[in-house]
Amino acid sequence: MKLGIFGGTFNPPHIGHLIVAERVREEMELDRIIFIPSYISPHKHEGEEHLAHHRFEMTRLTVEEDQNIECLDVELKKGGTSFTVGTLEYLHSEHPDHELYLMIGMDNYHTFHTWKDPERILELATLVVMNRPNFQPKLNPHIKSSKISFATVPHIDISSTDIRKRVLRGESIRYLVTEKVRLYIAKQNLYK
Repeated sequence: MKLGIFGGTFNPPHIGHLIVAERVREEMELDRIIFIPSYISPHKHEGEEHLAHHRFEMTRLTVEEDQNIECLDVELKKGGTSFTVGTLEYLHSEHPDHELYLMIGMDNYHTFHTWKDPERILELATLVVMNRPNFQPKLNPHIKSSKISFATVPHIDISSTDIRKRVLRGESIRYLVTEKVRLYIAKQNLYK
């Protein structure tokens, strides 16, 4: 089975995450996509752990109606800083016969060589770099591996940061997130 791994803070998860996940699943012929919310991202330190339970629950709600996508709380259960290599080690031990495909954006691809143990990551998974249409990717000279694929995903001008700001200003986030997530944010009084 071919599993796409889509990690992130998902603070909150939005429609754009679903659109690019489906595009990558289809283009790379993956069987499933697994969303994995981080506990604390090594690249962001904005008190994410305080909202970890909420971020997981919103991500679960976002994907629950799609039979091709699931959400795992492996990084939340582990706690601490969420390093991709540790998560991939865990998934590989749980599913040794599955092929893992790590989905990352072009920005992360250019800094991938600075991640914790990038060589081991490439032993465990193929990198799937999400690239915008009609954009010629600039190869990262620090990555010496053939286990890299580029998937073309649409440019979607939706960001979790903007959604949080809209909530804070009392503006609508309808159609930026799923309806279940919109209601969850309101009920839990998040981002205010």
